[in-house]
Amino acid sequence: MSESEAPEPEQPAGSDEVDTDALLFGRWETGEIEYADPSTKRYITVTPIAHTMGRHAGKQFQKSEISIVERLINRLMQTEENTGKKQQALGIVRDAFETVHERTEENPVQVLVHAVENAGPREETVRLKYGGISVPKAVDVGPQRRVDQSLKFLAEGAYNASFKTSTDASEALAQQLIGAADYDVQTYAINQKEEKERVAAAAR
Repeated sequence: MSESEAPEPEQPAGSDEVDTDALLFGRWETGEIEYADPSTKRYITVTPIAHTMGRHAGKQFQKSEISIVERLINRLMQTEENTGKKQQALGIVRDAFETVHERTEENPVQVLVHAVENAGPREETVRLKYGGISVPKAVDVGPQRRVDQSLKFLAEGAYNASFKTSTDASEALAQQLIGAADYDVQTYAINQKEEKERVAAAAR
């Protein structure tokens, strides 16, 4: 038998398995994320894709299928200065994740998930009219809206902390993520959540 016809050596079991899991931004694992809040788990999707090119645009109830990282990026664009600048917003989130990892030594995707879970208000108020008089009424917040509100508060907190200040946007976002994940009431996102729940408690 010639060398060209020689049988290939047998591979040990499992050696031909290749880890095909992609990494977010080429660095962060997204496969083993832990969820502390079962109510919002369904609405917090974690994927290694941070830019889907508007695949779910216009589909209101499919927004939860988009990665929570991309939803945060989209939220950062909803200001006058950053409208439409997705690559800039993506860079802000990427740099913020690096800062979060340096300070916490944790996976920044996991920190983001905890921050979103912590910053979502469980109660808020609506206004009901009785004979022309508006009366505030406390209502429970649905899990999808809780996630929406969390992302809004995180983005607003980062914007407020970096607008016309010496603080970089990525640094401000990292502070918001770390503070919200630790449930620091000094953080804008947690402060807003507490305020909404306080007002709702008074309107019961």
